[in-house]
Amino acid sequence: MNETVQVKLVVLGQAGVGKSSIVLRYITDSFREDQEPTIGAAFLSKMILVGDTHVKFNIWDTAGQEKYHSLARMYYYDTSAVILVYDITSYESFEAMKKWYQEVSEHGPQDILVGIAGNKEDLVDQEEVDITEARAFAASVGAVFKKTSAKSNYGIEQLFKEIASKVNFQREALKKQQERIKLEATQENKDGCC
Repeated sequence: MNETVQVKLVVLGQAGVGKSSIVLRYITDSFREDQEPTIGAAFLSKMILVGDTHVKFNIWDTAGQEKYHSLARMYYYDTSAVILVYDITSYESFEAMKKWYQEVSEHGPQDILVGIAGNKEDLVDQEEVDITEARAFAASVGAVFKKTSAKSNYGIEQLFKEIASKVNFQREALKKQQERIKLEATQENKDGCC
């Protein structure tokens, strides 16, 4: 029987970068040119298989408008993973994404897994964010990085699969560490006996 792991994932970023479009593309494989802005947050889920483990993503798509910014913390404070989204045609959104990273690293869980999506790859001819700079930032913070396009479906599936694999790897590593600690404690009890 396959094990099921629940992964709370929060999507954060400036308004208009395509957070809802990424989530919609991933969950329903559809794209809406006239996507309404998210108010507060929206919740969707999807189950995928990683190795022999079912990973169920419980995805919170947060509003990017400044007036909702303070509400985001209640979604990410206890999350397993975040995807920070910026629009490759807006350097301002890249800088905002870095601020989101800073906030999540200060107020989120210590072991949170971070993914970064450079969205709107379909508009690469208007790109303002140098890919080398984006990759360097992602590497410096240990984040999964993918360029994506919710419109063309470029990189979306790969982004979520890589996050699921890393979450599963972390979970397996933690399980092995706990087993090792338990074994060492058992060994110490035996050695210290009579």
